[in-house]
Amino acid sequence: MAMGKRIYIVGAGQFGRSIAREISDKGVIGDVVAFLDDDREKIGTLVDGIPVLGPVSACAGILDHGHDAEALIALPSASRKQLNNVYEALRRADFTRIRILPSVSQIVTADPHFVQARDMDPQDLLGREPVLIDLKESLSYVRGKRVLITGAGGSIGSELSRQLLYGGAERLYLLGHGENSIWGIERELRKLQDAGVGEKAIIVPVIGELQDRDYMMFLLARLKADVIFHGAAHKHVPMMEQNPVEAIKNNVLGTRNLLDAAIDAGTQRFILISTDKAVEPTSIYGASKRIAEMLVLTQREHGRDFMVVRFGNVLGSRGSIMPLFKEQIFSGGPITVTHPDAKRWFMTIPEAVSLILKTAGLTENGGLYMLDMGDPVRIVDFARQMIRFYGYDEESIPITFIGMRPGEKKTERLWSDDEKPLDTEHPRIVKVNFPEGIRDIVAEIVADLEPVALLDSEQPDIFRNRHALRDIIKRHFPTVEGPDNEPEY
Repeated sequence: MAMGKRIYIVGAGQFGRSIAREISDKGVIGDVVAFLDDDREKIGTLVDGIPVLGPVSACAGILDHGHDAEALIALPSASRKQLNNVYEALRRADFTRIRILPSVSQIVTADPHFVQARDMDPQDLLGREPVLIDLKESLSYVRGKRVLITGAGGSIGSELSRQLLYGGAERLYLLGHGENSIWGIERELRKLQDAGVGEKAIIVPVIGELQDRDYMMFLLARLKADVIFHGAAHKHVPMMEQNPVEAIKNNVLGTRNLLDAAIDAGTQRFILISTDKAVEPTSIYGASKRIAEMLVLTQREHGRDFMVVRFGNVLGSRGSIMPLFKEQIFSGGPITVTHPDAKRWFMTIPEAVSLILKTAGLTENGGLYMLDMGDPVRIVDFARQMIRFYGYDEESIPITFIGMRPGEKKTERLWSDDEKPLDTEHPRIVKVNFPEGIRDIVAEIVADLEPVALLDSEQPDIFRNRHALRDIIKRHFPTVEGPDNEPEY
């Protein structure tokens, strides 16, 4: 048993009791010394032999928890406001660690497991009210199927992998080019399965490059994936402005390779994870994702479910502002914000992934779908909320404005003027009518770009030539900006 570790579970309901029993049965996690709850009928009683203390708002004054007490929040249906109040109360009580269990949408109908508990972070408190989706019902289309996730080690890909555990897939193929990230998500999924989370899909890690066309054709023919979630992409906007050819090679030609291989291998369902930056793009990254969308949407004649799911910023993804702001806060500041009027949508990664999985089961005709992101939030306001979350103020952690970076917008849009949004059966999923006649256009774009990204003996002078790339992109996407002093190579 963990020496001296004392656990207080917030919530004496079904979830709290279930996790308390697991902790007791395992005996190596620690001791549950009390429940904390606001239910007056429970306060002062014993639940499964464990005292119930409360209300939660007064826990700082009623606890004698010593120096090694942890709080575990088991309130799957709590609102953001309720979680904020609970977190503030627990912080005042000086718990050494505050963890939270997943929401109902992630737990589905199964019992929670301690292995799913994670440290609280700002996304638990700062996002909008999450949508609740029964994953087991939504994922009926993967039951007994072989499912491939590209970019499986990334923030979206890894959460897709976690939630797909509930779908009853025969196999989950985890594809990525970084061995460490794939090793990490494979290890995590096996740990979750060992603890009883989800169902027993066979997990297969695969290291490979989308840019390697021959390997993609060979790989998909062997894996015979029924469903593909394509989340792999180079996506750091300023970084891709400095490496524009590589953005095109990976995001455009890599997607084409995967699509062609999927069609040859008989894949029935293909879901491209896209971005609001593909709408009237101002960056090379945005243009590359727009072209990738066009490539996927021109495959509909094959009679398969090839679709695009487009959404805005998610909280906590790699390269996003939340981990950056956290690092800046812990370094003593300042927090750097591009512009006081810059706005972004913010959705949590688990909610975005739940909606992606729901969207993938909505249709039999493919198409372009958009996640309703709610109202955009000023980035500077989000920075202030994060400062408060970690217990500071703007005097100790100042905010400075550094100006817009190459390729960035003050505000984003989820659809362009020539796209028409339509309601679907789900209130947070919108279908977008993509303009017709894109097949010839995208074929021309890719043909123009190919000799820039791949050496063509007949046009060696434009290989890796940034000026040639910019000219092509600008011709097809006039909104894309570029530096005046960009080197040719």
